[in-house]
Amino acid sequence: MVTGFGLGVIQRMSIFDDPVKNAVSKSLDAAALRQRVIANNIANVDTPGFKKSVVRFEDSLKRVLKTGALPLRVTDRRHINTNDLSSAEPRLERVETTTLRTDGNNVDVDEEMVTLVTNTVSYRAAAHFISGKFAKLRYVISGGR
Repeated sequence: MVTGFGLGVIQRMSIFDDPVKNAVSKSLDAAALRQRVIANNIANVDTPGFKKSVVRFEDSLKRVLKTGALPLRVTDRRHINTNDLSSAEPRLERVETTTLRTDGNNVDVDEEMVTLVTNTVSYRAAAHFISGKFAKLRYVISGGR
């Protein structure tokens, strides 16, 4: 921490403490979970009575990101931070309200495949973004070589 000239305490920002990178990293975690859930749903398409599961994350992330116009910087880890991304966690929900077949199974393979493609595109975009962030850091650290 740095003090000086009547400014009080100023927190140094770590080059790895980027709120955008942290949000994208959380999105990657949610996409990985969603991939496993979709695979499980498809694997159980012929299981009588099986109810599919879905991952809810985007609404949680939007809520956290809309809590403040600018993220607050704090001088102590015990201070309140209104833009805390740790509360944006993927939530696994079982869908009990629908039944597509007489055996009680509610997995629609076509819907799962569309969700799979959408999730794959989102995951690749987020991974590309993170890769670009680290490439920039690598460029700066190596002195532009």
